[in-house]
Amino acid sequence: MALRDYLVGEVAEDFAEGLLTRREALRRLGLLGLGFGSAAALLAGCAGAGGQHPPVSGSATEGAASSGAAGPAEPPGRGPGIGRGADVRFPGPAGQQRGAFAEPTIATPKGAVLVVHENKGLTEHFYDVVGRFAGAGYGALCVDLLSSHAGTAALTDPAQAPTILAETPVGDLVAQLRAGIDELDRRMPGAKVGTVGFCFGGGMVWQLLNAGESRLAAAVPFYGPAPDQPNFSRAKAAVLAIYGALDTRVDATIPAAETALRAAGLAYHIQTFAAANHAFFNDTGPRYQPDAAKAAWTATLAWLGRYLAT
Repeated sequence: MALRDYLVGEVAEDFAEGLLTRREALRRLGLLGLGFGSAAALLAGCAGAGGQHPPVSGSATEGAASSGAAGPAEPPGRGPGIGRGADVRFPGPAGQQRGAFAEPTIATPKGAVLVVHENKGLTEHFYDVVGRFAGAGYGALCVDLLSSHAGTAALTDPAQAPTILAETPVGDLVAQLRAGIDELDRRMPGAKVGTVGFCFGGGMVWQLLNAGESRLAAAVPFYGPAPDQPNFSRAKAAVLAIYGALDTRVDATIPAAETALRAAGLAYHIQTFAAANHAFFNDTGPRYQPDAAKAAWTATLAWLGRYLAT
């Protein structure tokens, strides 16, 4: 799936689930390059169009209710003593690159993790995620893929981030992530490097493998769309691919990803969580599913421990 098509589908899906009004969805589709007629036709074909939106499965409200009267549990990996990432700057392919980095909290680090953010950019959630990986013993860096536009924090319109990402050539995005690996190598010399990406970031993990980034020992794309006709023959990473069973749009790319993984001879495992939708790990979003998020976090740490810490 082309990344622009994926981002267009995100808008349509958010509209169908009642997360965007029709007017806002049309505006965002226009920014992504769709004409009014094409955008209107796309929205008309969405399930739940016309204001009769189905409830979002795994929503934050549902998650809180399922956690009992004491309120929602801490998201996986967060707890006492777990900090957040700090702003960092480092050389990038087109100037200064921005990111969030968290030092491992143990004396002997287990490895280094490149975190790849969703289509909203380097939000507070990802400062938190790198902190969680640090708490698990990894040096973790999330590259701000909007650095060429002064970074995510400089944007004033929530539609700007996906529009900028859609307009940026995939090769340029891959180059920024490779600069992130360079920075991890500098900060964590000798450590094996893995990558974990979410949504759009999961798609970028697949793109790194497709580009033959051989420094990665492990990769964990969370519900990321696989590239069209992927070829992972130059990659060396062991891949744990995580999906939600309700995320049929992205799940449709699983066969192509698995065929390419098998052809490349890479160690891999595909894990699909029942009753979980797209973006189920993000505890700040409406599709958060706490049980699936906890299980996926446990599986991710086990995978990284197997391929980075040994």
